Amino acid sequence: MDTPGNLILVAREPGGIATVMINRPKSLNSLTRPMMVDLASAIKSLARDNYVRAIILSGSGRAFCSGVDLTAAEDVFKGDVKDVETDPVAQMELCPKPIIGAINGFAITAGFEIALACDILIAAKGAKFIDTHAKFGIFPSWGLSQKLSRIIGPNKAREVSLSAMPLSAENAERWGLVNHLVEERDLMNKAREVAGAIVKNNQDLVLRYKSVINDGIKLDLGHALALEKERAHEYYNGMTKEQFKKMQEFMAGRSSKKFASKI
Repeated sequence: MDTPGNLILVAREPGGIATVMINRPKSLNSLTRPMMVDLASAIKSLARDNYVRAIILSGSGRAFCSGVDLTAAEDVFKGDVKDVETDPVAQMELCPKPIIGAINGFAITAGFEIALACDILIAAKGAKFIDTHAKFGIFPSWGLSQKLSRIIGPNKAREVSLSAMPLSAENAERWGLVNHLVEERDLMNKAREVAGAIVKNNQDLVLRYKSVINDGIKLDLGHALALEKERAHEYYNGMTKEQFKKMQEFMAGRSSKKFASKI
């Protein structure tokens, strides 16, 4: 029997990295309503935690997440699904910090949608993304019908969703959905490597950069470019002379080190 409180595991690691693990392996990490609430709460809490600078989301056992537990389907789909506070995908989309999805095994339907809510995807060889909405008569509500086509193109997205055939991690990488494809034993190490590179950078700029990329995707190119320019002016207008001086000193120091290394 599943024990409440141990199905979504959160760990804060050295260096500002946090991991969130969906932990119901005997059920391939299928989601019950309480798990969805706990996952939303975990993401929301990490978003507000000043120590955390990057989040890794994964699943234990043979799956990332096999979707909604269909024995609790009515509770999930007819529940208070419009409550942003208890909606894990909504909280992931609101999270200002980068979320790295480490995809092991199956990411099915709702699990596929949770993967699409991540900012960066790393997949183990042999992992599979499967959209079974059309197979089981479930209407997508966490973004799969809109996000996937924008990443891999409408023709490929239609095939994945209308056929309900598995999309292999290998094809997902070729089609631009997955950033890195690794051996399963290397999955979390690669996720930590990418997270480690992120946390070393200017945290304020990382948050602003994620925001302008994610907000710009929703716009046409002209409006997205205008958005970038508007936020850039806002950023620079808010900088003090001392901050400009520190930026110049930092860049000069980095440039001199690179030059010295080439001599």
